[in-house]
Amino acid sequence: MALGLLIAIVITGAAVRLTGSGLGCDDWPNCNDERFVDVSSGHAAIEQVNRLFTGLVAVAVIAAVLGSLVRPPRRRDLTWLSLGLVAGIVAQVVLGGITVLVDLHPLAVQGHLLLSMVLVATAVILVRRAGEPDDAARHSTVTTTSRRLTWALATGTTLAIVTGTVVTGAGPHAGDEEAQRFAVDISSAARIHGATVIVTLLLGLAIAILLRRDGADRRALQRPLELWIFIGALQAAIGYTQYFNEIPALLVAVHVAGATALWAITVWLVTSTSARTTPVARDGRAASSGLVGSATA
Repeated sequence: MALGLLIAIVITGAAVRLTGSGLGCDDWPNCNDERFVDVSSGHAAIEQVNRLFTGLVAVAVIAAVLGSLVRPPRRRDLTWLSLGLVAGIVAQVVLGGITVLVDLHPLAVQGHLLLSMVLVATAVILVRRAGEPDDAARHSTVTTTSRRLTWALATGTTLAIVTGTVVTGAGPHAGDEEAQRFAVDISSAARIHGATVIVTLLLGLAIAILLRRDGADRRALQRPLELWIFIGALQAAIGYTQYFNEIPALLVAVHVAGATALWAITVWLVTSTSARTTPVARDGRAASSGLVGSATA
């Protein structure tokens, strides 16, 4: 539930920005200097809904922490991941207040989104590890080459998301008509972002071709990689379509939702390179503990 709400809050945050509702509430934590909650205008109502989702996320994260503490046996990795979500939500609340107080400065807005991506990554890792057996050691499921290429793909995806936030910060959807933009040429920023996306997509396709040579690596990575390539290609198409159509708000919203989904899949892909399971040899048979290196979570 926490993962779903964390993804949802990225989308509601984008809605705030795309509808120009970033200063619909000009105070924090109150909506304004007269009311804690104010839905007297459309902009204020949209901002209030986004803040409501923040509260729901906080409840879900608290539930995740309690779950990690009471589950038998208690696992240190799950506890730390759930506590990381708590720290991230607190940081988001503080950063949200700062963002309002600095009148939607693009660096604050950019930080807000990137911190959301960190929280989504933490939640994906938590979900993945919670489904693993408690009585097994962590071991690699792929070759060193595949692991390095997977991390390179994750790095490229990260760069694509960061450069995408620069494009948005330089564009027309800053959350308010009077909000400051990045002092960069949007065309230049878009070209850099587009080049990053294309290079990363080509790397994803190259990894898919290389996986055809190794059955074990293919079994571990094929599902998330295929989905990554599909969403990545769709994102590229949406990005170019919105750029050549004067950046309509609806397409930007779809692009943000797609970027969040792509990031979650990227983390899924990276986490698939290792697992807490009984080690399996390259020929598919159970491996002896002396042949496969392992590490605790």
